[in-house]
Amino acid sequence: MTTAQQTDQIRNGNGFIAALDQSGGSTPKALRLYGVAETAYSNETEMYDLIHAMRARIIKSPAFSGDKVVGAILFEQTMDRTIDGIPTATYLWDKRRVVPFLKIDKGLEAEADGVQLMKPMPELDALLARAVKAGIYGTKERSVVNAANAKGIAAIVAQQFAVGAQVAAHGLMPILEPEVTISIADKAEAEAMLQTELLKHLDALPTGTQVMLKLTLPSVDNFYLPLVNHPAVLKVVALSGGYSRDEANAILARNTGIIASFSRALSEGLSAQQSDAAFDAMLGEAVSSIHAASVAG
Repeated sequence: MTTAQQTDQIRNGNGFIAALDQSGGSTPKALRLYGVAETAYSNETEMYDLIHAMRARIIKSPAFSGDKVVGAILFEQTMDRTIDGIPTATYLWDKRRVVPFLKIDKGLEAEADGVQLMKPMPELDALLARAVKAGIYGTKERSVVNAANAKGIAAIVAQQFAVGAQVAAHGLMPILEPEVTISIADKAEAEAMLQTELLKHLDALPTGTQVMLKLTLPSVDNFYLPLVNHPAVLKVVALSGGYSRDEANAILARNTGIIASFSRALSEGLSAQQSDAAFDAMLGEAVSSIHAASVAG
């Protein structure tokens, strides 16, 4: 594995990033949508075994490969597990040519100033050291903007870049994810404030340093072009944020230079009860549609 090859795949690869990183709070819902009821497991270990089986099935599917899926974001427990006896991150790159990322945040603080910052991560350096050993290329950290509040948005961006610097110090590529909630009335105003703050911090990065950004699809098409074109940005990726796959794809296709990093919209329609042929066909449709929207711009 060479980091240079992986960077090239993210920068120039013709595809999108799959978000396979549902964690403790969102796993039961992800399993329910996959047709696995909460009665199917009696503790957290069994729950994570089941979600790992779902992720392994996605990763091993012929539909899931580097020609359309350039990267995948993993949950810590997925990084620590294996697929066919091979560590997940190694399997992704060696067998599927998909660049592995790791979700590192530990959830959100209560809302203040219209935003939810990330909870403290006292164990982050230890986790990042483990990620490097496991063959992870980069990381992802999520916080949430719920209002066009300049003070809150400044705080959220400052925190994202501070954590990003900690990640970069380990030689990993940070994906900064300040998500703007799609249902808020002042979404466009929040996005304008967010872009201003992001550009301020990007301009202050040392020459040659790069980060990735994971952002909510903007209210105004191509609004984030200044971020897409910024020399300190390796790639801008978009989250589906509660839009259906069709809605998210339609908006994404209108935004030049941004690729998808969808979670629920990727696994929409997949079921534990499906035969492998039906599962692979359904996943193939999802991958093809998200890939088409990602490369349309």
